[in-house]
Amino acid sequence: MEKKRQILNIVNFIRGFDSEPQPPLETYYTVKNQIDLIDKYNFKSTFLIQYDALQMDYFRELMLSLDKSRYEIGVWFEVIKPLAEDCGVEWKCDREWSGLCNCGYSMAYSTDIRERMIDKVFEQFQDIFGYYPRVFGAWFYDTYTIRYINDKYGLDALCNCKEQFGTDGYTLWGGYYGQAYYPSRTNVFIPAQNEDEQMNIPLFRMLGSDQVYQYDFGTNDDLSPKKSQSVITLEPVYHDAGGGLPKWVDWYLKENFNGECLSFGYAQAGQENSFGWQRMKDGLIYQFKLFYELQNQGKIEIEQLGESGRWFKEKYKSTPASAITAHSAYDDPSKDTVWYCNKNYRINLYGENGSFRIRDLHIFDESIEDPFEHTVCKETFAVYETLPVVDGYLYSGNNIRSGAHFTSCNSEKKISYGKMLFKELSNKECEVKFVSDENNIIFKLSETGIKISGDKDFSVQNIIGRKCKFLPKITVFSDKMIILEYQNKKYAIELTSGNFESDTKIISENSKIEATFKLIK
Repeated sequence: MEKKRQILNIVNFIRGFDSEPQPPLETYYTVKNQIDLIDKYNFKSTFLIQYDALQMDYFRELMLSLDKSRYEIGVWFEVIKPLAEDCGVEWKCDREWSGLCNCGYSMAYSTDIRERMIDKVFEQFQDIFGYYPRVFGAWFYDTYTIRYINDKYGLDALCNCKEQFGTDGYTLWGGYYGQAYYPSRTNVFIPAQNEDEQMNIPLFRMLGSDQVYQYDFGTNDDLSPKKSQSVITLEPVYHDAGGGLPKWVDWYLKENFNGECLSFGYAQAGQENSFGWQRMKDGLIYQFKLFYELQNQGKIEIEQLGESGRWFKEKYKSTPASAITAHSAYDDPSKDTVWYCNKNYRINLYGENGSFRIRDLHIFDESIEDPFEHTVCKETFAVYETLPVVDGYLYSGNNIRSGAHFTSCNSEKKISYGKMLFKELSNKECEVKFVSDENNIIFKLSETGIKISGDKDFSVQNIIGRKCKFLPKITVFSDKMIILEYQNKKYAIELTSGNFESDTKIISENSKIEATFKLIK
């Protein structure tokens, strides 16, 4: 197999205003210190600048002074008071910047106002830099806004927030877990399955999530999900676990860039200036020294976000399959994980303390309409999601850890394993083996479905810890098919090997289970 690129984007973004008052010019000196650190190592880097910062002379002059061969400037898009007022829109928040979904993000406004705001930002950017921005980011955004940018201006790359449940007042759940994908014209959060529905701007997931812990980071005492997840990412302001903790950084860079990726390895580093230099400096200084060493060793390539987007568009005509693996947690060698994503679904295989399960399985449907396509967000929170089958975070509770658990056919005893092995079969499929003295279980993951085989027969039980509104409804059940319904969308799991013993349990057939997924129109 060819050696896969291991790409690191350093993306810092610049706000003029934030929710907490800053000392005069503190946010400016944070950016200046970031630039000094980037220049120390001669790295390539991307700065995304918000509309309010574009109005400030010191930020404009600083961005214009940067070496264009190494620095890329683009747009960070949040709605702030100056942008709203310059577009003739009443600002309804009590401060200049708001992280609330009904005020500070694009879906809070009608589609004509969204267009007006984008045009205002892009024209202001063009007046200053002499060209329209080619990269664009926000924690999250609605599909209408991105479709408008795609059709009118075009971009090299997008970026948005990692997967999270409730953090910062919004939920992005069940989507493409890492790397990049081509979004659907109907829903920017979901990969397009067909060329006609595809926006040809790769969307990169930000922040470098802990591939072991971030998924279900933050649970109550009974294992049920908290209303808002905690964060464990490459962001340098997190010192207990994450980008400010050297032990975690060492582990993350080793595992994330281990080459087990199918398409390419990817992470985004950096931090918004509004956190202040004192909070991020120790983490950034430590990370950048490691980046420099890894780059010199040929283990990573540091490039601008737009460069990565242009390469992606040249290399891939549709969303490629990808994998993210880890053979330990940063603090626990007994944990293993594989995230496999393609344009049709995502799955997470997870092992801990000698047993393994399918921790997550979500199906992608490009026809799921953006919740704010025809309306505005009136609540302080917003939710983007896909079609669930297995959810080890939202379905856990009552001291039960949810997921599809593997047991011997004649008992309820979970199949134990000693180690997990990952093998690339092609650029679209991989094999994951849980090595066991009692029954080796092998997963073959591909765009068309999942094949699971064992040395002998086994069963898979989707254990649900609690009832909740995120559970799909079962509309059809037979020994070879189950049809689920969620948010008025129907989708099927069809078995070519194996049989449904119940609506949550599958028994292998000749030591095999083969499943495909079908969208019911």
